Amino acid sequence: MIDPKYWLGQIIAFSLFAAALGYFSSSPSYTYHDPGLGLLMISFSHSSERKEECREFTQKELNNLAPNMRRPLDCPRERVALHLELIMDGDVLLEKAYQPTGLTSDGAVSVYESIPVAAGEHEFRISLRDSKRESGFDFSKTRLLNLKPRQLLVIDFREELDGFIFKKGE
Repeated sequence: MIDPKYWLGQIIAFSLFAAALGYFSSSPSYTYHDPGLGLLMISFSHSSERKEECREFTQKELNNLAPNMRRPLDCPRERVALHLELIMDGDVLLEKAYQPTGLTSDGAVSVYESIPVAAGEHEFRISLRDSKRESGFDFSKTRLLNLKPRQLLVIDFREELDGFIFKKGE
């Protein structure tokens, strides 16, 4: 037969574990960001232009290739970096270059940024360059928006829908 001290020790140990688990499930409280601020999130995936244009193979180059490898065009896969700039009320909040994903830098760029901003009316200008140009931007949009405390503003990008999309949450 098992000693009663063993059972008592088990009950105490499990009770302490349950109490600790109960305490840490609700305390200490954690605040993701200041409740007096709004939250700006930029979230999208986009493929930039290729670094080099496709070129046609010459007949001599085609003859040197194995029959199953012959194709009319040679298109390098590598893409240019994506440059993003976010300005709020004339102050730069974000200015960053994102490199394409993949082993040969041929994948889409995934952008995810989360920036707490003061509540109130703000002018946001977001610009994106996804081409080989050295300066300037290919897409840009400006919006005047009023953010409430704890409100979420999501900026998405869809080239087929004319660029940036601003979505306010409640």
